[in-house]
Amino acid sequence: MKAKISLPKKLIPLFLGDADVRASHGGRGSGKTRSFAKMTAVRGYQKAMNGESGIILCGRQFQNSLDDSSLGEVKAAIQEEEFLLDFYEIGERFIRSKDGRISYSFSGLERNINSIKSKSRVLLSWIDEAEPVTDSAWQILIPTIREEESELWVTWNPARKSSPCESRFRHANDPLIKCVEMNWRDNPWFPDKLERERLRDQAYRPDSYEHIWEGGYITAVTGAYFAKHLSDARAENRIGNVRPDPLMKFHLFADIGGTGAKADAFVFWVSQIIGKEIRLVDYYEVVGQPIDAHLSWMRSRGYVPEKSQIWLPHDGVTNDKVYSVSYQSSFEAAGYNVEIVPNQGKGAAMLRVEAARRWLGSCFFDAEKTEAGLEALGAYHEKRDELRDIGLGPDHDWASHGADAFGMLCVVVEDLFVKPKKQEDHYVEHISWMG
Repeated sequence: MKAKISLPKKLIPLFLGDADVRASHGGRGSGKTRSFAKMTAVRGYQKAMNGESGIILCGRQFQNSLDDSSLGEVKAAIQEEEFLLDFYEIGERFIRSKDGRISYSFSGLERNINSIKSKSRVLLSWIDEAEPVTDSAWQILIPTIREEESELWVTWNPARKSSPCESRFRHANDPLIKCVEMNWRDNPWFPDKLERERLRDQAYRPDSYEHIWEGGYITAVTGAYFAKHLSDARAENRIGNVRPDPLMKFHLFADIGGTGAKADAFVFWVSQIIGKEIRLVDYYEVVGQPIDAHLSWMRSRGYVPEKSQIWLPHDGVTNDKVYSVSYQSSFEAAGYNVEIVPNQGKGAAMLRVEAARRWLGSCFFDAEKTEAGLEALGAYHEKRDELRDIGLGPDHDWASHGADAFGMLCVVVEDLFVKPKKQEDHYVEHISWMG
């Protein structure tokens, strides 16, 4: 039997030939989700016709119920093709072939990833909305696809260049990992209603347009503290190629992490202050690394003691839980001049946010070297109680470490430039940005 199915032209080569992984990334309205849903059903049909039996596993990172799953997409896709509708039995909460060979399973990875390991005979696993899937989740999921001809399919709207989807699938140098970009213009059935929404976003929400419709990375999340400031910086060409001044001292502002398995990230913003311009020339962020790793990075980039000063938050005097030495003592032992920024007390996080907002207009960022830091600033946002519609202060997530270090930088710059100096000021009088 031959059946003719409808797919966007750009996706047809993706489903031809051998592959371990078939993936597609891009923006809203591209047709990739409906197309992948349809092709899971086609692949199940093909497997049954070859006498095979097993599970088609459809997963998403966040799935609290079947309402959050791909069940609805698969049902709609099957109903578009008569031969699939004849082959599958569709219930309110299930999809299975009428001969009993093929059944669908819908799982949320965040809550059920370990239970997926026990599933047998997974013929195909399709992970939709895969951007937030963690690397550890992929490490558990991928070995469950054990059959020689079984495949992993992945679809996502990119948000972060550093996400596991990007490195594992989009930028993989492997002929058996096939990946294609799909956006609205690649969908021959792109509806008029979505076109009107797209044009509205293009006109009135340009900050989010590239991510939503063109598959670009997020530069600032909705409600982010610094969204407008970063948009202004891009419009004013203050994000680009920023060369360090060899005569100026480097100032490295840190947010403290740790060396434990679940430690927070350790961050450095590397800056030079020229006049009242803050030039952000480099950014460093790692998780779980010892102090020696930070020192090695600094030396490799030329941030040596005679040219650099380190600024640590108040917990920089606290010993690391694994190595029982403080960051302050370790950096000073390596020859660096270290300043401890005192605890600002209650509301410190918002004080850093407000200082950053005041000084972002004076900042120039090296686009390449501070890319990860800019990503953190763009994602730093308020945590909200949606039920009561009230703000709960800055959300402590992956973006908070880079944002906290940047906010501390702005607090220090403001103290040195703006506030009148007193004998009891926090910072010694001989500190000079010129070094």
